[in-house]
Amino acid sequence: MRWILRSKIHKAKVTEADVNYTGSITIDEDLLDKAGLWQEEKVLVTSNTSGSRLETYVLPGKRGSGVVCMNGAAAHLIKKGEEIIIMGFELTDQPLKPKIILLNKKNEFVKYL
Repeated sequence: MRWILRSKIHKAKVTEADVNYTGSITIDEDLLDKAGLWQEEKVLVTSNTSGSRLETYVLPGKRGSGVVCMNGAAAHLIKKGEEIIIMGFELTDQPLKPKIILLNKKNEFVKYL
């Protein structure tokens, strides 16, 4: 069994960072659907801006809003305005074809990679 990349949101822009919220990353539900990520799923988040990396879990945000909000302690590591990559993995004994989506600077879907 291996951990294999299953879902990826590439070049998302953090629209909010709320240190007072109880953990997680809030992501526009339309983007979750396109990337195949689930509510409460554990994700790895990496910042192309600062180099920070962290694990957290997904909460759905308002559809069509473009929201990508770092919540709780994660908001100390990754700030509003940073460009990030959000990745979900699956433990499997089979190769997977991941769903990888590219976003523009407004967190709008551009294309599948």
